[in-house]
Amino acid sequence: MTDQGSKAEALSYEQAREELIAIVQRLESGGVPLEESLALWERGEQLAAICQAWLDGAKAKIEAARQTEQAANES
Repeated sequence: MTDQGSKAEALSYEQAREELIAIVQRLESGGVPLEESLALWERGEQLAAICQAWLDGAKAKIEAARQTEQAANES
């Protein structure tokens, strides 16, 4: 894994989301050279994956808590 990859792994959901928003705004504004646009797109994909992993983890925790609560209520 590259330094940038391990740095990305350490981002919180909020940090990744904010950086992703900034990248999208920059790409939408236009005027970015093609090579830089591609690099921004790739970084955006990484950040989107990090955000999705955080959301998936949160969803799994909520489901586990619901199942635990439901099992306790059935006992």
